Amino acid sequence: MLFDTHAHLYDEKFQYDRDEMLAHIFETVEYVVVPGEDLETSAAALALAHAHPQLYCAVGYHPHLAKEMTDEAFAQLETWTATEKKVVAVGEIGLDYYYDNSPRDVQRDVFTRQIRLAKRRGLPVIIHNRDAHGDVMAILRAERDESLFGILHCYSGSYEMATELIGMGFYISFAGPVVFPKSTKLKEVAARLPLEKLLIETDSPYLTPPPYRGRRNDPSRVYYVAEELARLHDVAVEEVIRITNANAKAVYGIA
Repeated sequence: MLFDTHAHLYDEKFQYDRDEMLAHIFETVEYVVVPGEDLETSAAALALAHAHPQLYCAVGYHPHLAKEMTDEAFAQLETWTATEKKVVAVGEIGLDYYYDNSPRDVQRDVFTRQIRLAKRRGLPVIIHNRDAHGDVMAILRAERDESLFGILHCYSGSYEMATELIGMGFYISFAGPVVFPKSTKLKEVAARLPLEKLLIETDSPYLTPPPYRGRRNDPSRVYYVAEELARLHDVAVEEVIRITNANAKAVYGIA
């Protein structure tokens, strides 16, 4: 069974057929983790996780929305991470210098605060990193200790960066872009990394892989990410599914 480690199932693109979509994906997908982007979406992710045994969630502020995180909102994140068993990570957090929807100093501060929250709770972090490799790594190096671990979501960095992250206790997660025919550098990175440190995800409803490019993504299509990793590593797709499922359960603490 597949494990989609990152899907925004509360998104409005699912509002008209969410129940039917979930029934469909649960035929092939054992678990999905639904990460929040702010207080409202974190609450929505938690509600979905409560409603479905196969769903878990993460709570946190995305870098786009970092400027909106108040002390009261952060206190709610703290409460959820302390009391809700369905919360298995702090995320989606990180830095995004491509859009700069929040000031970079605010992004860095909010990122660091949430990393420290995860460390206090013994939870992994789910990291978004776009055009901010240097500052993401600088913050992770500064915060590094035995309590820091997690996932680099929808990985887009270099092999060298991934290797350092793995050494710091992180898993590297690949999404639809690794399947895109023109993503040659990303494929080279994925092929060189050990399967024992890889995860698969969809980032639904975004980043739909071929052969469904241009349509809404959903967790059932995480199969095509697994299939591409199997091709790159020259192993059976069933082996990639088995390994990435075990990896996901390990990082999220799901028995």
